[in-house]
Amino acid sequence: MDTKTAGTETVKSRRNAPLHTPTDLGSQATQNISAGLNLLLADVFALYLKTKNFHWHMSGPHFRDYHLLLDEQSEQIYAVTDVLAERVRKLGGTTLRSIGEISRLQRVLDNDADFVTPHDMLAELHDDNKQLVARMRETHGLCDEHGDVASASLLENFIDEAERRAWFLFESTRHGDPTGY
Repeated sequence: MDTKTAGTETVKSRRNAPLHTPTDLGSQATQNISAGLNLLLADVFALYLKTKNFHWHMSGPHFRDYHLLLDEQSEQIYAVTDVLAERVRKLGGTTLRSIGEISRLQRVLDNDADFVTPHDMLAELHDDNKQLVARMRETHGLCDEHGDVASASLLENFIDEAERRAWFLFESTRHGDPTGY
């Protein structure tokens, strides 16, 4: 076998090599936690794009404030994606590979409407962030079941950030009425 053929065979074998990352959590824990984190990752990507969509299409008298708020929130949401994906890999799992996979897994509903009022944008993102918090808590419970304190710890920070986003969005939708609406 010549050098070129040997090099080609080496590259081909690497393409087919499984991605094994050693972990002490066990295969069932790795599988369950990776699946839970990947669901969250799909939701986070969907929420990021939805937040950017509303940021780009914001209008009205509070344009600047809302535009900047959503830009800040989208940056925070996007920062979560790499941390979640890398956590899945640290556990020995595989993570999302495409927009199609995100679309199949996401639980955050898209909004493709031509026009959405600023109030409806903020209210919808408020609900999405609250739902994300609930899903993060569920995944935190899964991590606790398997003794994955590192993933649980990351989720605790992400829960706090999502609760803050939901709070800001809620307060932004109030119209001076102390009852909330």
